[in-house]
Amino acid sequence: MEEKKVLLSVKDLRVKFRVRSRKLTAIRGITMDFYENESVAIVGESGSGKSVFTKTFAGMLESNGYISQGSIIFNDEELSDTHVRLTGYARRLIQKGYRRMNEYSKLELGADIYRKKLELEKEKKARCSMSEEEEENFNAQLKRLNYKRTELFNQKQAVDASKERARYKALGAEISQLDCEIKALKKQMAETIATRKQAMKNDTAYQAEYDSRMAKLKEEYQAAIAGEITQETKDRNLILAKEVYLSVGRYGLKKRLQLITKLLNALKQAMMLGVDLNDETIRNGVFDEVVFRVKYLDETDKVLHGTCVLNLAKIQYAKDWGQIRGSKIATVFQDPMTSLNPIITIGKQITSVILKHQNCSESEARARALELMRKVGIPNAENRFDDYPFQYSGGMRQRIVVAIALSCQPKILICDEPTTALDVTIQAQILQLLKDLQKEFKFTIIFITHDLGVVANIADRVAVVYAGQVVELGTTEEVFYDPRHPYTWALLSSLPQLAQRNTKLYSITGTPPSLYNNIEGDAFAPRNPYCLKIDTLKEPPMFQVTETHFAKTWLLDPRAPKIEKPELIQDIHEKLVKAYHI
Repeated sequence: MEEKKVLLSVKDLRVKFRVRSRKLTAIRGITMDFYENESVAIVGESGSGKSVFTKTFAGMLESNGYISQGSIIFNDEELSDTHVRLTGYARRLIQKGYRRMNEYSKLELGADIYRKKLELEKEKKARCSMSEEEEENFNAQLKRLNYKRTELFNQKQAVDASKERARYKALGAEISQLDCEIKALKKQMAETIATRKQAMKNDTAYQAEYDSRMAKLKEEYQAAIAGEITQETKDRNLILAKEVYLSVGRYGLKKRLQLITKLLNALKQAMMLGVDLNDETIRNGVFDEVVFRVKYLDETDKVLHGTCVLNLAKIQYAKDWGQIRGSKIATVFQDPMTSLNPIITIGKQITSVILKHQNCSESEARARALELMRKVGIPNAENRFDDYPFQYSGGMRQRIVVAIALSCQPKILICDEPTTALDVTIQAQILQLLKDLQKEFKFTIIFITHDLGVVANIADRVAVVYAGQVVELGTTEEVFYDPRHPYTWALLSSLPQLAQRNTKLYSITGTPPSLYNNIEGDAFAPRNPYCLKIDTLKEPPMFQVTETHFAKTWLLDPRAPKIEKPELIQDIHEKLVKAYHI
């Protein structure tokens, strides 16, 4: 692939949902880059994680969902460039932060001893209570039993006792049995802790040894942190103080002061533990727990200047999303009627977005809205400007949704199955419209779809997603004509256009795995007709086929047996050209 700028870089992303006291892992460690002005299709079965993956880019996860791990770095120079006024009050806050950090830096001198103190405390806790591993195992067992009881209770509630007496009694007996197991487990935990506490109380030799070791460490720690920090550390702290103010400068005064306090506490904790704050990645991580970091670049008498490290996985405040969602990353959804407000005119819905994100008057917003309506193919735009959504056809409504999404000229346009609810003719028109607009506005398209025909016509690259992981990634030609993952083989084999007359249409047997549980080995193994023994034991790595082509399957391991792709898709090129007019 030619050298392109990485616009969005996703690293080891994991997304979880809280569902009825359990956690479902919807995205399981996706790493992927998106480039400027390219079209990427994300394909897979329903429930594979396609939409959840892209919702993280715009902060649109449901309320019970959260990013548990990973980063999403958005490289937008305009949004990253940050200027904050350097008023007298700002200078006083920076100096106050600088003095505080010079005090905290003394704690770095005793970081090694502090970590030893923590280890000693952890060791004592494990002896008089339970180790972290034991506590985790007990809690996991308790959680499993409680979930099972809830499921059985719900089943019992749905049973008519007068008609299914035996089943009703059986479920009641199972619930009673689980209640006994839960009670016994809690009793075992309490007895274990009580026994160890008593043993610790009786072990006077260990108590004396612990007190002696802890007293010695405390003495050493106080001596260490009484030292003086170097000028190099002071210089670093001044930059840190400026970065703290730069990072919170976009907020109102009250929020700014709250965030400064949180950042200073986070930096204090990092210094106590002795982490290397000169390391850019580590420093980003410390800031990310509170607010994304703005890296200091330079300053004048009146302005501090820096650049943001925009980690979308760590954004916590609505104001930050307000600067990204719509203006930088926009979404076109599947059903245009759910995207449009039925009681507001089409023109008003377009101009409201323009007025929110762009500095212009109402007349200028109207002119831009009319221009967009013409670009997306709305005939007689001036007369249709004040119409309501119900007065438009399905295809025209989807064109309006595209116009709204592009009204602020975003860098990324996420299309979540935008043609599924439309007939074939209108689908082709919408796809052509998106391709034409991409050439004009130079945005990146991320296209979520089940329809591989759409993929063949619009995408430069394809990511095949299964059970919350990207299992194959490559250019459209590579994925269609030289697929390497058995799941991709199965998806291609399922195309109705490849079916022969008087033959049964191929379908993938089985169902995707439950994402409540930890998946051992390859998630596709139970449905894979070419499954190897190692597929059931160990998760495969992502093997590189070419510079742009990757697949997550043990079949690409040099030690694996040579297996050819299914006969149905071996000579797929001519069939695809004929079926999709590629």
